[in-house]
Amino acid sequence: MEKYLKRIIDDILEDKMTSIGAILIEGCKWCGKSTTAKQHVKSIIEFQDVDKKDYFDSINNTKPSLFLDNEKPLLIDEWQMYPVVWDAIRNDIDKSGLQGEYILTGSNKPKKNSVMHTGTGRIARILMRPMSLYESKESDGKISLKDLFEGNIDINVKSDITLDKITNLIIRGGWPLSLYIKNQNEVAKNYFQSLINEEVKIGDSYVYNPNRLTYILKSLARNISSITNVSTIEEDVKSNNESISRNTLDSYIDSLKNLYIIENVPAWTGKMRSKIAIRSKEKIQFVDPSIACASLGASENKLKKDLNTLGLLFESLCIRDLRIYADAIDGKVYYYHDETDLEIDAIIELQNGDWGAVEIKLGSGYIKEAEENLLKFKEKVDIDTMGEPKFLMVLTGTNYSYKTEKGVYVVSVGNLKD
Repeated sequence: MEKYLKRIIDDILEDKMTSIGAILIEGCKWCGKSTTAKQHVKSIIEFQDVDKKDYFDSINNTKPSLFLDNEKPLLIDEWQMYPVVWDAIRNDIDKSGLQGEYILTGSNKPKKNSVMHTGTGRIARILMRPMSLYESKESDGKISLKDLFEGNIDINVKSDITLDKITNLIIRGGWPLSLYIKNQNEVAKNYFQSLINEEVKIGDSYVYNPNRLTYILKSLARNISSITNVSTIEEDVKSNNESISRNTLDSYIDSLKNLYIIENVPAWTGKMRSKIAIRSKEKIQFVDPSIACASLGASENKLKKDLNTLGLLFESLCIRDLRIYADAIDGKVYYYHDETDLEIDAIIELQNGDWGAVEIKLGSGYIKEAEENLLKFKEKVDIDTMGEPKFLMVLTGTNYSYKTEKGVYVVSVGNLKD
């Protein structure tokens, strides 16, 4: 067993275990849910253990509360395989009134109506993603997102990140397993193959069509970090002589969302100074850029010859990390794009209403343009309603961080943490 690398979600989990009876950790397969959960429990039930399937089936069909007859805190891994355990836990928490008794993990959402109660007030939800650069030790964490919001930061620092390193990290992804094997890039490739060779839930049934799913994933990957109509994805699939209806395509995309593979970025709806049309469609994102790379068969050499695609994938990597860091401080990540074609890659908004704006640029040549976009955007925001931004930041793939004369932070992704 390799040494456990602490995840940002560990502190979130510890905090929630003091205030609620159970916590559900959701997220895609292989992102480390079970390994992290095991650090916080005394006993474990693994529903995917095939040697115990008959035993689990008998409990499920007779007395589900027996699943809970283990030392607490108890981890129930892949709980959705026996959804009745959800209601058993809810009932037990109601009776005991204790906190931090259960952790559940799940990499797929359960069938509709498979649980009787939402679990509100008894079961909290945490979304886990693959590792950020800070968690995998590729970022030194000299600059904290929390400190940026609090205006308490020394910005003049350097990192050892390079374009070659960033390209490798995009292809490798944030999969914990990749840190401990020689062929690190194989994890994402294996993940992609596993995904397309599994049955995918379409509506209330399951289908197996690896070719169709492959073309859908390739099209999504080609449109990563972009606002794209579903009709574009549909035409891409049909151009490969694979027939598909709009309803079927929608079902495939919903299934990928239920598997936590796709995590699109919603549009920011903050109040502006004047009436202006703002894009409201979601921007396409994978939970990890390596899935897009595996879908496209992208190599480091290919990406270095296609800097436009590399830049879009770099944005995807940064959005992944910003989401992980924002979660730790009760924040959400959005994007902004209006009718004048002014686009801001990320708006981070905290639960208390504080917000900051981020432009993402791979190289130094676009920093000045990004700074001007941020300042232009700030002038459009109704500050009386939304308040002043806590920061304006250009997040880059360069190896230095500083503050410009106009007050915009330029931050290397190799320096950032939560």
